[in-house]
Amino acid sequence: MSWLDALILGLVEGVTEYLPVSSTGHLLLAERLLGIERSPAADAYAICIQAGAILAVLGLYRARVGQMLRGLAGRDAAGFRLAVQLIVAFLPAAVLGFLFDDAIDAFLFGLWPIVFAWTVGGGAILVLRGRSGGRALEDLDLRTAFLVGCAQCLALWPGTSRSLATILGGVLLGVSLPAAVEFSFLLGLITLGAATTYSGLKHGQEMLDAFGVAPLLIGFVASGASAAVSVKWLVGWLQSRGLEVFAFWRIGLAGVVAALLLAGLLPSGGEAGASVDATIEGSAP
Repeated sequence: MSWLDALILGLVEGVTEYLPVSSTGHLLLAERLLGIERSPAADAYAICIQAGAILAVLGLYRARVGQMLRGLAGRDAAGFRLAVQLIVAFLPAAVLGFLFDDAIDAFLFGLWPIVFAWTVGGGAILVLRGRSGGRALEDLDLRTAFLVGCAQCLALWPGTSRSLATILGGVLLGVSLPAAVEFSFLLGLITLGAATTYSGLKHGQEMLDAFGVAPLLIGFVASGASAAVSVKWLVGWLQSRGLEVFAFWRIGLAGVVAALLLAGLLPSGGEAGASVDATIEGSAP
């Protein structure tokens, strides 16, 4: 992997990780276009560079994270309640990802399944546009958190987007769009952090042997910087606009990729993956 490849993958990861467009789908597409063959090392790289995006969100939401840390220390009841809700929301995808790791990796990590998920997700945004509840983040309960976590399981299908599944799941449960977005971002800290840690421990040495330290650092820095910009932009965008622009992007990109696949100009791929970790957006909002 060249330094330019690492920079491109880091930027793609950071920009798309928290947008409702699927970072996993975009990374797999970028790897195909760059000629990077799918392997345990390549999958681990795509997952581990998302640590930069995690740190970016930690910085942007440091006040809320601090509140939860105080809550876990017994000094903030609201912070403790939110921390417990996030843990409950994390569990469904963690369990299903563990149980169906090999099956998802074998059948869903090709570009055709991703094209399908991009299209369905874009259609869901258009069908549900304008729908939003009035519940703030402080009004969430454990049932709502658990159901949002169940919605996150849809992101085990690459191309769906962890952010999209959790945001739309929250909105359908009566949560306001800003609150659903914030909950999705905070839930991503746990989900992506767990996937990154697991993949790093399992395939970290393979990744370093294949690519070295420099590409990993480049991808990490590029991911963090672009994620900070992307998240700030998304929050500002949603203050006065909806998610429709992401529906058009998903459907348009799906059409382009489908045309390239049908023309034989792009390999569909899908074989020799590392694990389903990447599909939880970190695959991979």
